[in-house]
Amino acid sequence: MQEPSVKDDDAVDAALLARRQRLLGASYRLFYQRPFHPVRGEGVWLFDRHGTAHLDAYNNVACVGHCHPKVVEAIANQAATLNTHTRYLHETILDCAERLIDSLPAPLAQLVFTCSGSEANDLALRMARAFTGGEGLIVTELAYHGVTQAIAEASPSLGSKVKLGTSVRTVPAPVDRGDGAAAMGARFAAGVQAAIDDLAAHGIRPAALLLDSVFSSDGIVTDPVGFLAPAVETIRRAGGLYIADEVQAGLGRTGVLWGFPRHGVRADLVTLGKPLGNGHPVAGVAGRRDVMDHFGETARYFNTFGGNPVACAAALAVQRVMAEEDLVAQAATVGADLHAGLGQIAATTDRLGAVRGAGLLAGVEVLDAQGAPDAALAQALVDGLRERQVLISATGPQANVLKIRPPLVFNRTHVERLCEVLEAALVDVLETWRDR
Repeated sequence: MQEPSVKDDDAVDAALLARRQRLLGASYRLFYQRPFHPVRGEGVWLFDRHGTAHLDAYNNVACVGHCHPKVVEAIANQAATLNTHTRYLHETILDCAERLIDSLPAPLAQLVFTCSGSEANDLALRMARAFTGGEGLIVTELAYHGVTQAIAEASPSLGSKVKLGTSVRTVPAPVDRGDGAAAMGARFAAGVQAAIDDLAAHGIRPAALLLDSVFSSDGIVTDPVGFLAPAVETIRRAGGLYIADEVQAGLGRTGVLWGFPRHGVRADLVTLGKPLGNGHPVAGVAGRRDVMDHFGETARYFNTFGGNPVACAAALAVQRVMAEEDLVAQAATVGADLHAGLGQIAATTDRLGAVRGAGLLAGVEVLDAQGAPDAALAQALVDGLRERQVLISATGPQANVLKIRPPLVFNRTHVERLCEVLEAALVDVLETWRDR
């Protein structure tokens, strides 16, 4: 039997794409110039309909690996037993909450479950506004925090057509100029103070500073450790709270369990997202007891499926797997290999710049021949890797930062494969573009 060709695949996918656009509309977006069509996942691999394995170096949601058998078993067993809501007593819900709270630093003492990171950030904002009496929210210039109405208005990465809320102010993301954490932190804090001052000029009290702990949409900024502290002190002096968005930074991503404590700061509220359930819809807000109690005393909150028994069984299984397989330590050790490998490649060419990140999160700047951000080359590399069965993406204000964020079960062999393919793709793309 003759093997299917790329042309045959393209025809099938074109028909599927037309059907998708007809049924789902224009708001959905796809990755890659030639869309990817996976049908099965296992560990760090996604398989197309021909059984071809693609190395997943992007999907953090399946944090303990695609279709981890212990997570699948936990979901199936609980779904076959009971699935209701949080208005009934249920041990699994409490076991899951207790384990999460125990893993978080003080003063975080209570947790409310939601279905998604968007809902978690929306709820955290409501809690901050209720507790402080303020309305103002400060985020970075290219932040992404979710898609509810209030949070979309605080997610400038959604594009200029999604207008910022009237009580939302943006600040430039922190930039490492090589002058140390103190200087970097002072610059970032000055931006936060300017936003507070502008809110005050419009009669708006600040409620919160909401930050993705690794600034993933801003191009990935994780170091030097400690630069967040002055900004957190600044918002607290103004009467606002610090909300740590750990949807991407948390659960071991940076080689430690949570991202914000790396900087020596305490959060008032922390938001968690779907990596908590390995892709099953479960998320939540953890917070100070006084903040959570105040909200509970002044507002009603109920989420039918937030923290249901199946979701909590999934999240509890994820936490157990992470402990059993020592995945936080693996993220640290394999992440060091990843950053070293990427750094070696970058050292051989002027088209790759700084390598940033921590643990199994990496961003690689892509530059043109003059050293300026090159979004076109970044996208060509993303597509080039996809054609070689390796999946990554791009991020940053200029869309020129390669974004590498694999499941935590990524190992040294996978790092070697990723680096080999990146080198090959870079050579091929630059050769193709030589006469441009």
